[in-house]
Amino acid sequence: MAEEKENKHKNLEKPQKQKQKRERERERERRRKRKQRSRSQKQCPNPSEEQPKQETQTSHEAEEDPRVKVLKKKWFEGKDCLDWISVVTAVVYDFVPTSAAKKYKCKSILGLDIDSDLIEDAFWYLRKFKKMESAQKKQANDSGVKAVQEVNRSEQCTTALSNEGTNKGSNQHSSGERDLSDIVSFLRENFVQSRHPPDKYYDTILCLSVTKWIHLNWGDDGLITLFTKIWRLLHPGGIFVFEPQPWESYEKNRKVSETTASNYHSIMFQPERFQEILLDKIGFRSVEDVTSGLSGTRIGFDRPLFVFYK
Repeated sequence: MAEEKENKHKNLEKPQKQKQKRERERERERRRKRKQRSRSQKQCPNPSEEQPKQETQTSHEAEEDPRVKVLKKKWFEGKDCLDWISVVTAVVYDFVPTSAAKKYKCKSILGLDIDSDLIEDAFWYLRKFKKMESAQKKQANDSGVKAVQEVNRSEQCTTALSNEGTNKGSNQHSSGERDLSDIVSFLRENFVQSRHPPDKYYDTILCLSVTKWIHLNWGDDGLITLFTKIWRLLHPGGIFVFEPQPWESYEKNRKVSETTASNYHSIMFQPERFQEILLDKIGFRSVEDVTSGLSGTRIGFDRPLFVFYK
């Protein structure tokens, strides 16, 4: 009986894993091309030909997840946060856990997903961001040293005092700066079916582009379980940042497995009713629609985005 249940569970995960695998393969191909461009730029002796590298960096920055721009600093600064890692937020360019941690200085942020491969990718991105930060800090320090040496040549006495003050300020900054890996962590978990009691509560929980897959694989009961657990995990006054996929998206993905096809036809709670359910049945006291902040962004990030307050 236990074996049959495990096989059924694997069948539920398989279609989503296949889609996520394709996304990861596309991202690896993008990374391979970026590395090739980087090698060719390093081999180029002419400084004027290094310009494409800057263009590539600018292009990458422009691709930052636009949803991060509508998130408010007060929702994250000094807060304990929880996020579901979806294909969109974890595999394509920047993703919310690291973006929120870097931009808004979270106290902590945990990224969840049912797929171990996706968790592995998330850790890869975390290591990548740490390397980038280290390189930027080293470059800034090297520039600072060169500037001090240049000034020392003309004003030795004055710069000796200035350099002493600069070093003190720099040490204070470094001692108060937390490593990104101390803030961001990841965990593989089937949130809907997990039975263990929570060992931590959160100030902010994000659920972006995830509910469709939970809904199709576990039906209305799975959706209500998700919403209920999120409400229970939030501290009083906590917030739930929520991006539901439209019903048309369900229709496009309903045939990925027999389970999703069956659940699709039995679903009673369509996305248009989620706000009513979260307010009247689950117990959130109010909601804010922040969708307008996403106007003009690229296709795929133009879905409704809501903030529910406990």
